[in-house]
Amino acid sequence: MISGLMQYEFLQNAFLTGMIIGVIAPLLGVFIVVRRLSLIADALSHVTLAGIAASLLLEKKFMVFSGLNPLYMGMAFSVGGSLFIEKLRTVYKHYQELAIPIILSGGIGLGVIFISLADGFNTDLFSYLFGSVSAVSRADLWTILVISILVIALVALLYKELFLLSFDEEYARATGIAAKSLHFIFIIMVALVIAASMRIVGILLVSSLMTLPVAASIRFAKGFKQTIFFSILFGEISVLGGLFLSYYMDLAPGGTIVMIAVFILVLAIWLKKRSATRSI
Repeated sequence: MISGLMQYEFLQNAFLTGMIIGVIAPLLGVFIVVRRLSLIADALSHVTLAGIAASLLLEKKFMVFSGLNPLYMGMAFSVGGSLFIEKLRTVYKHYQELAIPIILSGGIGLGVIFISLADGFNTDLFSYLFGSVSAVSRADLWTILVISILVIALVALLYKELFLLSFDEEYARATGIAAKSLHFIFIIMVALVIAASMRIVGILLVSSLMTLPVAASIRFAKGFKQTIFFSILFGEISVLGGLFLSYYMDLAPGGTIVMIAVFILVLAIWLKKRSATRSI
């Protein structure tokens, strides 16, 4: 694969994109897990699927859309879905978790309708569902790079506020933090990262990369910053290991990445239980 990286642009795109996603997906995943919003990634990934299907439908029906990158419409739908989640959270103040399954169901429904109008699946849509190394273009890489810079900069700039908001929203509001605006910014970041990650991991598996490394890191970490560090480390191991294995063993990259993340999680749980047993 090393020699292939020197020769083939698509491998370079996939490798660099994977490295970027291995950082930003677990980074936001830590805040998602702490805030007990793990299912939000699933909801937005299905909304993104609807956007991708809509883009491919427009490309099939109208020649004017033939040059449109489906990634952009997927991002637009994902951001729109995140805004609807925020709106529904204000409507159902005492049942805010209802917003997530509502949007998830709507995303699935729209996706199925657009797919049926396009006369079923095609190769392009299948690659978005489960990830494809060869599908990552240079334009996708630059788009993901811009998103990653934006996300990392915002997290670094708003770290203290996001930390307080994640652990104690009421206290954060009492200290004068604009909780509503911060949550709005955060959920848009999540939407963009989910849309950006789908090329490598796939829409149906992207939520795994935002939660499994975090779940594994929780078993080791002794603080919030340490949780972020281990989450990113496990995310990078999963992505890069998955890309190497999928290349040499001719496997689907998305599924391979997720299974490595699952293996790391199982290993983390086993090691934690073993150390607990020894200390007794």
